[in-house]
Amino acid sequence: MQRRTLLVLLMLTSLHIPVTAFATNGDNLIAVGPIARSMGGVGIAAPQDVISATFANPAAICTGPYCPSSGFDFAATLFAPKIDGRVTIGGSGPLAGNHQSRADEKTYLVPAFGISTPITPRLRMGLSAYGVTGLGVDHRNSELSGGMLAADSTQLMILKVAPTLAWQVTDRVSVGGALHMVNSQLDLNQGTSSSYGVGGQLGIIFKPTDAVSLGATYQSEMHGTKHKSVYNLDEMTTGSKDQDDFTLQSPQTIGVGAAWKPAGNLLLEVNLKWLNWSDAKGYDVLGWNDQLVYALGVQYSPSNSLALRVGYNYGKNPIKGRSFNGDGIVNVQGKDVNAYGFETLRVIGFPAIVEHHVTLGAGYNLTESVAINVGYMHAFQTSVKSDGTLPSAFGGNPVELESKLSEDAVDFSLAWRF
Repeated sequence: MQRRTLLVLLMLTSLHIPVTAFATNGDNLIAVGPIARSMGGVGIAAPQDVISATFANPAAICTGPYCPSSGFDFAATLFAPKIDGRVTIGGSGPLAGNHQSRADEKTYLVPAFGISTPITPRLRMGLSAYGVTGLGVDHRNSELSGGMLAADSTQLMILKVAPTLAWQVTDRVSVGGALHMVNSQLDLNQGTSSSYGVGGQLGIIFKPTDAVSLGATYQSEMHGTKHKSVYNLDEMTTGSKDQDDFTLQSPQTIGVGAAWKPAGNLLLEVNLKWLNWSDAKGYDVLGWNDQLVYALGVQYSPSNSLALRVGYNYGKNPIKGRSFNGDGIVNVQGKDVNAYGFETLRVIGFPAIVEHHVTLGAGYNLTESVAINVGYMHAFQTSVKSDGTLPSAFGGNPVELESKLSEDAVDFSLAWRF
């Protein structure tokens, strides 16, 4: 049975699964699966399912409630962002005025599945695949379309496959590692470009007592994510007709966590993560700042069958407004790009700006081996503004760019222990 299930999962991961997500710590999901997400995105110290273990800390596939048996999880997230873009042009002339648009409202499906199974009593393997990163807008057929933005629509989609191996060194210490393989698709309204990347993650979990668990993890940057011929970056400055390449490299991440189980039916966990956006290729020229992400989660089980969860997640907006000269030049990976057009892409095209998230959820054991979990997340509206001038060819008027973003998400998973 275990071999057959693993073979099915391997076949599924070989398929191309289109995923679009509006991720919420920068362009990363706060967590994968309804258990971790409904607990504010925690899981580095005490993940409660296979998917969140491979996402948060690969060492955890040796220590979760699915051990010592095998576990299989399937999860889906329905993501509904609300995005407003605005370009306010001062002075006089045909372009002057307030031009605004609510991006085409869509609900995005983010799938995830994972398996963990023992090789020996102390050595376990896992495999997960999930939509982990994404963002984008669609301002076509709005007041902002037709040349006011560098790209009327944008879309980034990333699917990650993570084979994992973990070793329980002692009854108190587990270590693990995962190979991360990603398929990334980027569309800047001039055609979609796919690329593939590879990275890795290491983790450790230490349980000084039966009630306390401490975890730490390091995730490398993703290498190889160059999107070829995705956008003509320097058309406005040089008149070039050639599409240019653009590399967008997921950042290295360090995370630590602590979990406490003061009673058998209560679990408290706090996590802290650092996302190094400022050194990640692509995000550096987009001007993203590093993020510290704080997560707090609580799980209470009033009975053996029912678990109730709440959480909170905060990560400061990595995108800051700035002043720009509409005739200025920005060097973007070796290309001279018009500053106004690039700023519209940075502020309105990729507004990954939400900060505060509240979450809740529940889980119910249908049988001793099958459980369902549901969750809900709300990210409160955040805005970002930049100010400058239009290019002189379009009048040179003063201009202000603004984006606003809020998000709602509903999660579901089915867990099977065998």
